[in-house]
Amino acid sequence: ETAKILSPEKRVLLIEPQAECSLDLGCPADAFSTFCDQHPDRTVIVYANTSAEVKARADWVVTSSIARDLVADLSAKGEKMIWAPDRYLGDYVKRQTGADLLLWDGSCIVHEEFKGEVLSNLKKQHPRAKVLVHPESPASVIELADVVGSTTQLIVAAQQLDSSFFIVATEEGILHKMRQTAPDKTFLAAPTAGEGATCVSCARCPWMKMNDLQRLIATLQAGSSQVSIDEEIRIRAEVPIHRMVEYGRQRA
Repeated sequence: ETAKILSPEKRVLLIEPQAECSLDLGCPADAFSTFCDQHPDRTVIVYANTSAEVKARADWVVTSSIARDLVADLSAKGEKMIWAPDRYLGDYVKRQTGADLLLWDGSCIVHEEFKGEVLSNLKKQHPRAKVLVHPESPASVIELADVVGSTTQLIVAAQQLDSSFFIVATEEGILHKMRQTAPDKTFLAAPTAGEGATCVSCARCPWMKMNDLQRLIATLQAGSSQVSIDEEIRIRAEVPIHRMVEYGRQRA
């Protein structure tokens, strides 16, 4: 949807229309709009993993790579904010910046499964390992991190840090990219479960896994599943997205 919002004249194809996201599902546009109406004095910041309708209600759209800096800048101007939808990322940003953030109660089904106690035990088994954590994880996991960052930031850290062994707390698909970019290093998926679990690390997004090669080929061959957005919604959602893009350019 974001691609279509920014390039309405282009054809945007979706590989699998049923590939959803718990952050999106946990933040229905009508309920979120009502929530915002109850706090009219607050600037509304929403994560990129939200629907076009939710973005249309926001003042800012952010990615995890700029969230902390943007909130810090707005807080320095005296602004109070609403943050949606991920409560863990919002809590991390709130603790890092001291900002007045009112958090929507959403979460990523993958990252919220990481367990601080189990990760701590794994660290004891590998004391020289560096721990890379995505900020959508619970605070008990973030506290154990050597690096907290977006997907791209974690990949870069894996290449640049002076360590040959990493424990990674994010969706398991990122480990493939890390092994590609740093083939001489070892990467271990952070645990998501304790004793008696059927898998040590279940950090797999079922919706991401629906975007497979076969569906990609079929979509390209058929040209089906085009993304369409109501023009009024698109115009409103474009404003906070452009603010995000411009903010990123200013920081570059």
